[in-house]
Amino acid sequence: MANPEVQPTSDESEDRRDTSPVNQFRRAIYGVPVTLTVSVGQRRLSVQEVLDLTPDSVIALDSRIEDPVRLMVDDKLIARGELVETDNGGIAVKITEIAEEADASEG
Repeated sequence: MANPEVQPTSDESEDRRDTSPVNQFRRAIYGVPVTLTVSVGQRRLSVQEVLDLTPDSVIALDSRIEDPVRLMVDDKLIARGELVETDNGGIAVKITEIAEEADASEG
């Protein structure tokens, strides 16, 4: 898989021509870095269970291997996707769905 580049949409190109204060603000924050977290599942453990973990421990999660992963920014769901392998053997996420605003609150 080639290194994905984010290409501007036609809406973003139009935003560049719009000099309204709202769009000036949007352009100013476009480059602000955010941390994207990919969540494959979760499991609630007691403190004792955490302390009992060893290098060979296996922790079952609340999802199945074929379930979509969740892409989160600041604990807000922004998209869902599937794990894929890159050309060099790394892990990437193929976006399959952009979260609706109501979904973002589920975190």
